[in-house]
Amino acid sequence: MGRNAARLAAVAAFLVTLGACGGSPAPAPQTDIGITSNSILLGTTNALSGPAAAYGTIAHAEDAYFTYINNQGGINGRKITFKIQDDAYNPANTVPLTKGLVEQDQVFAMFSGLGTQDQTSVRDYLNSKKVPQLFVATGATTFGKDFSTNPWTMGWQPPYQGEARIYAKDVVQNHPNAKIGVLYQNDDYGQDYLKGLTDGLGSNASMIVDKESYDVTAASPASQLAILKAKGVDTLFLFSTPKPTIQSLAIITGLHWTPNAIYVNSVSNPQVYMLAAKNAGAALANVTSVGYLKDPTDPQWANDSAMQQYKTIIAGCATCKPNDGFNLYGVAVAYTMVDVLKQAGSTMTRKNVMDIAANRLNETNPFALPGVKVKTTSSDHFPIMQEQVITWSGTGWTLQGSLIDERGTLK
Repeated sequence: MGRNAARLAAVAAFLVTLGACGGSPAPAPQTDIGITSNSILLGTTNALSGPAAAYGTIAHAEDAYFTYINNQGGINGRKITFKIQDDAYNPANTVPLTKGLVEQDQVFAMFSGLGTQDQTSVRDYLNSKKVPQLFVATGATTFGKDFSTNPWTMGWQPPYQGEARIYAKDVVQNHPNAKIGVLYQNDDYGQDYLKGLTDGLGSNASMIVDKESYDVTAASPASQLAILKAKGVDTLFLFSTPKPTIQSLAIITGLHWTPNAIYVNSVSNPQVYMLAAKNAGAALANVTSVGYLKDPTDPQWANDSAMQQYKTIIAGCATCKPNDGFNLYGVAVAYTMVDVLKQAGSTMTRKNVMDIAANRLNETNPFALPGVKVKTTSSDHFPIMQEQVITWSGTGWTLQGSLIDERGTLK
């Protein structure tokens, strides 16, 4: 063998040995649209104005958490840029704004877009583009139940049907002779809650004596509430957004109506809105809801490390009120988004991030109630399915009983 041939043979043998020892070079990092060597671009649409403007603070709280993470060095050296667009809770705005974020701004993913109708209006588009529509800010059951036909879309918070089933169990147990009346928003949001309540009552569904719907643009649900009172309702369910919920609680008092129980859905129950109802004249009594996140107004969390961290984070948002539970929601869901991005590591692709979120979440979120798991598997795409009954004490919410797990009931 000549000298050159011998050298080539030696090099070849060395490479074979190196490969056998696992010393091959690491695969090159993989990235996607919206990712650079030092940035991750996310987008969202939220109701910064319009009939559901109370929710707008969520986006600002999320941005505060991303800023907090960026100040700590970001995610594997990349910092998050979060572009927020105001759709005023109107799907006619959501569609062009979402397309602009995807096609002009070229976001990596849509994160925490708000509103049931708004997010269903862009779901087909985002799935056709294979753009993650992650952790939508709506508990509409479809976002977990219909994952097989919309594999680029996911919810985060507990589904509305699961929440309403918990109310059904509570009313049967504690108010077995109730004459139930329901006020619900006349769209997929309100109907989702109504279905959960009806399914949860099962053979007791005849306890519902009347159901009245209202339009999201209506000035007030006063006429519907008057009808419910006239029909002898003594147990009232408010499946409404914050503004009509505040109005309803005040109107009930104005009608000199004292139901045995009022159930307020979780998306309208932060303490600031209950106190707003009180300031509007509501005599709050016998009010029940559910929670799955720590309440920033609850004294029991005053020395909790996560609550102290939350207050540090939210201090970075000039417009965010620390006691508004929607802001804690924003920080909590942003925590999960960051968790997913961290897990993606060097494979920062839309497909990998979606796979982690949909199939491999297993998180103890510090801002959630103790025992709540944020979890997904290949057969279960509802991240949070545990909630706890809470009752209004006059100045705040009090936890009752223990966590109730609705996992597996909404397949």
